[in-house]
Amino acid sequence: MPFGAKKIFLYSNFMLNTTQLYYYRRNKLKTVGDKFPAFSLQGINENNEFVQVNVDEGYTPHKKDWSVVYFYPKDFTFICPTEIAGMDVLAEHANVIGISGDNEFCKLAWKKDNELIGNINHCLAADCGLGLSHELGIVNEEAGVAYRATFIFDKDRTIQHVSINALDTGRNAQEILRTLKALQAGGLTGCAWDEGDELLG
Repeated sequence: MPFGAKKIFLYSNFMLNTTQLYYYRRNKLKTVGDKFPAFSLQGINENNEFVQVNVDEGYTPHKKDWSVVYFYPKDFTFICPTEIAGMDVLAEHANVIGISGDNEFCKLAWKKDNELIGNINHCLAADCGLGLSHELGIVNEEAGVAYRATFIFDKDRTIQHVSINALDTGRNAQEILRTLKALQAGGLTGCAWDEGDELLG
């Protein structure tokens, strides 16, 4: 190979040089059937205490067999506290963690400042540097923040649901709860299935 030439890979019918391939692999979206990555982040718990928030290789769910990890762009913003407050409805049914790139001190100050999120019953964690967000493939590179991404995974860390919203569009926590309960039902559920409805088939 001539000096200075870039190695070329044929990858999913696209021609990528080594630099492009690195970024493709780095930013490839984790999806249904993939393992949710192990991580350890600093965070704030429901009592506004600094804690280590962990999902490790031998993950043992804290309270439930299902976990919901959702990402939001920034602390001290307009849409994010409405989502965080809404996501608290999930805490009774799953292990719930909210994550952004801002540090744990920022999160504590925000919780103390904002009535909507001051008394939530789940942890907020700090993905400083967006390492986990990059591993999941959910970073808006232009804005330098995570998209509004939601992952539901089971006790084996196998992802069973992924959804991603644009930065300016808030999520509906009730629909995420409906999806979580449908997954927990363990059968065929129709598009408008809700808890108490019969399974299909």
